[in-house]
Amino acid sequence: MTALSVNVNKVATLRNSRGGNIPNLLVAVETCLVAGAQGITVHPRADERHIKPADVYTLAERLRLYPRIEYNIEGDARPDLIEMVLRTKPTQCTLVPVVAGEITSHTVWDIRKDGDMLLPIIASLKKAGIRVSLFSGTDVEQIAMTRDIGADRIELYTAPYAMAQTEAEIEREFALLARAAEKAVDLGLGVNAGHDLNLENLPRMQKLPGLLEVSIGHHLMADALYMGLAAAVKAYRGALGQDI
Repeated sequence: MTALSVNVNKVATLRNSRGGNIPNLLVAVETCLVAGAQGITVHPRADERHIKPADVYTLAERLRLYPRIEYNIEGDARPDLIEMVLRTKPTQCTLVPVVAGEITSHTVWDIRKDGDMLLPIIASLKKAGIRVSLFSGTDVEQIAMTRDIGADRIELYTAPYAMAQTEAEIEREFALLARAAEKAVDLGLGVNAGHDLNLENLPRMQKLPGLLEVSIGHHLMADALYMGLAAAVKAYRGALGQDI
């Protein structure tokens, strides 16, 4: 079964737009968990435009009450984020390159360029018992190098697949994802996926070889505006083929 990890960044974005504590991040997380989410994802950016450091620690404490729930902290390999991850000890740390001024993550790691920098960071996280995933494209040579520097998983960047318009384009992009996933599985890497996945394009992802987890935030939260947060979580679980 592919696990659904709900990214709650947008809850924090809405809260921050007004100040105070409404909507309450912990209440939103509890709602997701009651509805059957198997994980919670946060991406604490340096500019703190949504998830703040205090949120990371608060969620770490709350999620210790749910030992079967995966806590996934995403972010770039900056020192303060790595320190935060080592202190909170989530289930997984997904390292994602960040480009200044970007609206959302859209760049994958270039292991040829960044591998030497990432290698000791990955080692320190794994020594602390934290699973490490790297944001990845579909280049199989890069995926092989990801294994070589010690990562446990890749998170396939699915925006090209999600943004494809014609059936031919969709099939081509999905084939690239499938080839990359097969390579990862052959190398002993776990496979996660995320970015612009929604109720329409998610069912096909069930066919992706070895897919362990999807991380979904923006589209799930947008759907939650119309159907409610709990119902949206259940709908996305259904799109993954999970019994509700």
